[in-house]
Amino acid sequence: MSDGVDLIVNGKSVHVRGDGTTPLLQVLRNELGLRGSRFGCGTEQCGACMVLIDGEPSFSCACPIESLAGKRVTTVEGLASDGSLSPLQQAFVDEQAGQCGYCLSGILISAAALDRHLCRCGVHNRIMRAVARAGASIGAPP
Repeated sequence: MSDGVDLIVNGKSVHVRGDGTTPLLQVLRNELGLRGSRFGCGTEQCGACMVLIDGEPSFSCACPIESLAGKRVTTVEGLASDGSLSPLQQAFVDEQAGQCGYCLSGILISAAALDRHLCRCGVHNRIMRAVARAGASIGAPP
């Protein structure tokens, strides 16, 4: 049992106690109450657990907390600010770019980082329209 790890989650400093090998996903969901990220495959393949670590997309299911000392973690909840959805989140709502919704938080994180994601539900066209809509709303090039 370690003394814990200090990190920044969605802009707030937190101290997480426990075994340093505990996966970040478990800490986010069970200790911090951030349930947007979900357990999917547990093998860093599907992306349902995706978060940003220092701005880079990362699988939280297999990321030990001991590797995160001083790092900034952003979950899907952290994409919103001041009680308002981010342009990307709003575009997903506007385009109804979700079906089952299980991996939607991971898709949003991956889209925010312009990274890959494995989705099996078949809403790819709506997801792509939502990402394009969000890009247009913030003035990103096509």
